[in-house]
Amino acid sequence: MTRFSNWQAPTFDNQDMTPWHWVCQHREKFHLGKNTDIGAFTYINAKFGVTIEEGAQIGSHCSIYSHNTIDETHGPIVIRAGARIGSHTTILPNTTIGANAKIGAGSVVKTNVPDNQTWAGVPAKPLHS
Repeated sequence: MTRFSNWQAPTFDNQDMTPWHWVCQHREKFHLGKNTDIGAFTYINAKFGVTIEEGAQIGSHCSIYSHNTIDETHGPIVIRAGARIGSHTTILPNTTIGANAKIGAGSVVKTNVPDNQTWAGVPAKPLHS
């Protein structure tokens, strides 16, 4: 895979930002697999755990909340290997996005997404072909 031949784990500055302009708070509960791609201006709140497995891609301007302060829900988020998340998507607590699943841009994910499925919408639901 030549795209990731020089992949390196991110470093963070004192404001929790990476050189690629995405942010992760509570990094001690953040687990990132190799060969991942996270777009600029994405915000990750890992207070209750966020795992992004190998080869996952997350578009720019996404919000990943293991702690939702609007309704005080919380719980881990897992994004399985090879999943692809479209730009401007919000992922809420207690969700797993399955391996090789695809999430359409601008979606709100609040339930588990099975492996190999494509979901989109607010709230996100499976797309049928």
